[in-house]
Amino acid sequence: MSFPEPRPQVPQLPQHLLRSIDCQQGAVRAVRFNADGNYILSCGSDKSLKLWSVSRGTLLKTYSGHGYDVLDADGSFDNSQLCSCSSDKSLILWDVATGQVTRKLRGHAGKVNCVQFNEEASVIFSGSLDGTVRSWDTRSRRFEPIQILDEARDGVSSLKVAQHELLTGSVDGRVRRYDLRKGQLHVDFISSPITCVCFSQDGQCTLSSSLDSTVRLLDKSTGEMLGEYTGHKMKGYKLDCCLSGKDTHVLSCSEDGHVYCWDLVEGSLTLKLPVGKAVVQSLSFHPTETRLLTAMEGRVQVWGAEPEEEEEEEEAMAT
Repeated sequence: MSFPEPRPQVPQLPQHLLRSIDCQQGAVRAVRFNADGNYILSCGSDKSLKLWSVSRGTLLKTYSGHGYDVLDADGSFDNSQLCSCSSDKSLILWDVATGQVTRKLRGHAGKVNCVQFNEEASVIFSGSLDGTVRSWDTRSRRFEPIQILDEARDGVSSLKVAQHELLTGSVDGRVRRYDLRKGQLHVDFISSPITCVCFSQDGQCTLSSSLDSTVRLLDKSTGEMLGEYTGHKMKGYKLDCCLSGKDTHVLSCSEDGHVYCWDLVEGSLTLKLPVGKAVVQSLSFHPTETRLLTAMEGRVQVWGAEPEEEEEEEEAMAT
């Protein structure tokens, strides 16, 4: 006698609020998990970058050195370095442990919207309002970029690096994918200004959000539209989109105070997560677990698939 196969579990979404952190750094412009998902980076309009513990929600360090709003940040794979970018047109490479500025990189002619390390943290890529993407050698003492990509006709709003590929989104309505090994450029035209781009976890697709309140999933190699996701509001803000850990769901910020989660294959809205009454400015999905970070005004929220039992036990003991 054979038993029937167990039914596959429905992938859970992070819909339980685990904690809300008052960052005390003005408006939080961007929130990011570090490489292993144990720490939170929050970028503030008060010129500061802050590092937090995910599990406790406690502040571990504040990094001060920018002249204007910090707009994006990234952590190196070994957690030893951070990079951040700002409206002051500069990037800063930080030593995590000491909080000191390792290098300050200038060269962009406009505010720097997005920044990311490559896999080995040997290169930093930055995208700017000046329409260029610049790559910087983190180990060299030279202050000039090692490469400038100036194909965009307007500001570069978002970029992602995966192995030897670089994905960029621009206000000119184009998603550009650079094969850095072969020196090739692939362009997909989307008629509306792009606010955010990312690769799928399997590396086969690209996701992009734009100011026509639409998130689009494209086949990376052919540019074929695989899915369109709508219902949220994105008309005037540069907001994030992302894919869940196993590529099962598409997530997007919205100006109506919610995070929208769609089923990737069906395109149906699975969850409308109420964050608050203001614009959900930024989001970040945990690299391995079902956890989500959101940023609204001056706070960062940590969401999980299940309520945390330890906290409930502690509360029970306290009462």
